[in-house]
Amino acid sequence: MELADFLRRCRARLGPAEVGLTPGPRRRTPGLRREEVAQLAGMSPDYYTRLEQARGPRPSRQMLTALARALRLTDDERDYLFHLVGEEPPRDRSTSEHVRPGLLRVLDRLYDTPAQVITDWGEVLAQNAMAAALVGDIMARPPGDRNIVRSFFTRRDAASSDDGASSGTPGIFPSEEIEEHARLHVATLRAVLAARPDDPGPAALVAELLSASEEFAAVWADHEVAIRHSTVKRFTHPVVGTMELDCEVLLSSEHAQRLIVHTARPGTESAERLELLRVVGLQDLAPQG
Repeated sequence: MELADFLRRCRARLGPAEVGLTPGPRRRTPGLRREEVAQLAGMSPDYYTRLEQARGPRPSRQMLTALARALRLTDDERDYLFHLVGEEPPRDRSTSEHVRPGLLRVLDRLYDTPAQVITDWGEVLAQNAMAAALVGDIMARPPGDRNIVRSFFTRRDAASSDDGASSGTPGIFPSEEIEEHARLHVATLRAVLAARPDDPGPAALVAELLSASEEFAAVWADHEVAIRHSTVKRFTHPVVGTMELDCEVLLSSEHAQRLIVHTARPGTESAERLELLRVVGLQDLAPQG
């Protein structure tokens, strides 16, 4: 019952605008609706409803993390949520998947600019609608399939340009840029692994890619080490065409997270196409050649 009451109270204190949603007419529910929380957390409305009615199954750790993000919980509130179901809260030994409420509010307010939050080893933690329209709805994928480095090296023929900071696929970037993005991905991952050798996430990803991708193994053998910085990237969207966007990488060292923001220079054709993308909106379309 305590879990159900806590979820209801957290939902009631949030308004749609605080999470980047349009309120719409005839809104009678105080705070968010149950289906809106479910949408933000990537779960079914029925499952979330059963949690609030104290008749649902015990949530997994991944589900608790998603709920904490959807309800904009602070670190302390996140820990309390874990305690309510008898789980140990996440500790600092690994990269935190909890995005601070303030950072999520920044993300929500970038309504006309593609932006997303990722860990420093490539796990996508949150996207706004413009990012999903530009590179595909990564948060709709299963939790184990949201890493941009894994997608780049193992499913490039089917993957979109996931992060916009340093990824690409054939048909989006010239071949020489593909090599550049591959080296930047690997160099960044090596720097993260060197900084946090006990973090199981980056270590497991490196081991997986060394086994699954000859390309990754070849670049890894070069021992390049670097952290990604702001740059310019090109995207080809199936509706609006090719855009050249400035990519700004804003770092959050405390949580090893990055806010990736894409903007177009005013007065350019890319700016016009980015505005068209905002009008077109999220249509479950990913970049392609």
